[in-house]
Amino acid sequence: MTTNPDLGWLLADIVSVPEVRHALVVSNDGLEIGRSAQIDRDDAERLAAACSGLQSLSRGVATGFGDGSTRQIVIEYGGGYLFVVAAGAGAHLAVVTGETVDAGLVAYQMQMLVGRIGEHLTAAPRQETTAAGDLR
Repeated sequence: MTTNPDLGWLLADIVSVPEVRHALVVSNDGLEIGRSAQIDRDDAERLAAACSGLQSLSRGVATGFGDGSTRQIVIEYGGGYLFVVAAGAGAHLAVVTGETVDAGLVAYQMQMLVGRIGEHLTAAPRQETTAAGDLR
C-alpha cells in the first residue's frame, strides 16, 4: 500500500469550498490514505470503512446493470451529503458536506482535484507477506 501521511495538504482546496466539512482519500480495501485536518483519525477510519463498503456495493450494481465501473456515489442524509469519486487505481476521494452545500460545485471541485493530483491518490494493491515477513 502506498501511503502518504502528508497527503492532507492536497485536500486543502476542496475543504475550502463552503459547507465542506471533511475530505478523505481511501483505498478500495477501506484504509485511509490521507485526510483533511478537520477530521480526526477515528472518524477518518470509520468513514474509510464505510466508503469501502459503499464502493463494493456500487461495483456490484454497476456489474449487474452496467460496465462494472463506478464513477461517483452520492448519499444525502439528515444534515448533509457524502460524495465519493474514483481517484486513481484503487483509491477514492470522499467528501462530507453540510446540507446547504452547492452539490454541483463540490462535484466539479472533486473532479478538478482528482485531475490535478491523481498520481498522488493511487493506492497500490496490498502484497501478501509470509510469516517471516517476506513479500510473496
